[in-house]
Amino acid sequence: MKHVFGPVSSKRLGQSLGVDVLPPKSCTWNCIYCQLGKTRIYVTERREFFPREEILAEIKQAIDGSAAIDWITFVGSGETTLYKGLGWLIREIKKITDIPVAVITNGSLLSFEEVRDELLQADAVLPSLNAGSAELFDRIDRPAPGFTYERHIEGLIEFRKVYHGMLWVEVMLIAGMNDSTEALQDIALVLEKVKPDTVHLVLPTRPSTESSVRLPSENAIARARFILSHVVKVVHPVKGSMNLKSTADIIETVIAITKRHPLQERELRNALDELIPDEPDQVELVIRQLLGSGKFKTVMLQDGEVYWVPAGND
Repeated sequence: MKHVFGPVSSKRLGQSLGVDVLPPKSCTWNCIYCQLGKTRIYVTERREFFPREEILAEIKQAIDGSAAIDWITFVGSGETTLYKGLGWLIREIKKITDIPVAVITNGSLLSFEEVRDELLQADAVLPSLNAGSAELFDRIDRPAPGFTYERHIEGLIEFRKVYHGMLWVEVMLIAGMNDSTEALQDIALVLEKVKPDTVHLVLPTRPSTESSVRLPSENAIARARFILSHVVKVVHPVKGSMNLKSTADIIETVIAITKRHPLQERELRNALDELIPDEPDQVELVIRQLLGSGKFKTVMLQDGEVYWVPAGND
């Protein structure tokens, strides 16, 4: 099929049927991390690039031929909301199936009321927010002329006012660019205004044309989740589990970790469960001994997760 692919396995959306409504590459931005490569010519005006009936027919065919679809996801070869028939497609899908609809977008066109209106029936909308300042926005997202940072944030805020579905903001975390404490605190301030349901931390794991794009460290990921979780629930990338089996001194190991980034208590408990299998009372004893050392204190974030930080960390 020309416009529909999958379903493919997605960490966030389960078995996701992808719908691409754009010719490559049609975008308002030229993001440094984009897996589609550079935006050679900006596309800024909405069009019905392909007949909407043609796209809908492929969606119907895919639904009829697949037993397991968790989401129907609009994810274009560029900026999805550039497709002028997007609202019509969402409405027509709703008439033929109960499968929820998601729209992945950079959010650059949410400043237009007609775009906001077209997305109202989507079950989830996933816009991007990679920067908490105009300078960093221009550096990472490299928008077309006229697509300013202020316009982007205004669009996100206005959309949240009218949209009652699931607003899942995506933050692409890039080493050395937006993973510092200051940059993350700036993003958190914007998130307070946007009021999304969750934030999805995403990583540049796929090839980019820019050599400056690097994966953040585990410490940086932990820092991002810790800072942003003070504002909203954060879904973070899958990471390796903590292992204490080769640790000679548990307390010194935990001290070393918490000096570098907050330590999720759930992760610590899992590591202790593996170290002391089938002995929950012993695990609780170790937890109490660690806390009783006076070296740590716990912080509960908005999403209910408990983190350990150094006792002197304010």
